[in-house]
Formats: sequence, structure tokens, C-alpha cells
Amino acid sequence: MHSTAEDRTLLPEHRAEIAELCAFLDGTPQAVEPALLRGPDGSTKTLPPEVYEALMVVVRALSEGKAVTVAPVNTTLTTQEAADLLGVSRPTFVKILDEGEVPYSRPGRHRRVLLADVLEYKEKRRTRRSRGLDRLIEQTEDTGLYGN
Repeated sequence: MHSTAEDRTLLPEHRAEIAELCAFLDGTPQAVEPALLRGPDGSTKTLPPEVYEALMVVVRALSEGKAVTVAPVNTTLTTQEAADLLGVSRPTFVKILDEGEVPYSRPGRHRRVLLADVLEYKEKRRTRRSRGLDRLIEQTEDTGLYGN
């Protein structure tokens, strides 16, 4: 992804502290009161629910040893960056574009895609695969091949 001041990749460098934080957050019942953030000067601010949820996602991923990239959804990607995100080759991703599966723009010679569109395609692909696996299991159960 293009690196801007808004994009940030976080690595799980402080594993013990992150594991403690994850355990704390997972063990905390969903409260009626909003979560608070305390600044270095001791002042506190209420966290909006979406910020708290983002914090939870980041902490869980880091606690699993995964790196996390935070980027605005309107980030524009090259075809190679989008292919990398999807785990496919660039020619395969270009074919996906040519088939109209993901919208793109061509501000110059090269195509660009919005991160939001690539993530939406990724989710649709995951859902299709899940449904396909469910159908396959159903068919093998019907024929008596599953679970024997």
C-alpha cells in the first residue's frame, strides 16, 4: 500500500504486554459505560464505540503475533498491491478487473483500485467459498461419504 502519514503498520514487538492487554480486554464484560482513554498528562477522553472496536481488533491480532496495517478505506492501491492483499498474482487480479469483479480507475497508464472495493471483493469471495464448502459437505453427507 502507498505509505502516507495516515497508513501505519504495527508489529507485535511487546508480546507480553499485548497478551496482558488482550486478556484484560477479553475478560472485561461489555459495559454500559463507554471505555476511556487516559493521556500521558492524566486527562481522559471517552472512546467512541468504533474506536474501541478497532482497538480490540488490533490488540487481538497483535496478541496472535500478526502485524496490523491501519489505513483509511479510501486508500488507492496499485494492481500489484491489491493482488498482494488478496494473495493472488498480478495477472490474476488484472483478470478480476477485466471481468468487472472490482471497479477501477485509470488516472494515467496504470489502473488503480480503492482499498474498500478490494476488501469488499475479498469478503464476497470468502462468503462464496464458505457457501461452496457448505454445499459440498451437504452433498457428501447426502451420499453417505461424509463422517464415515
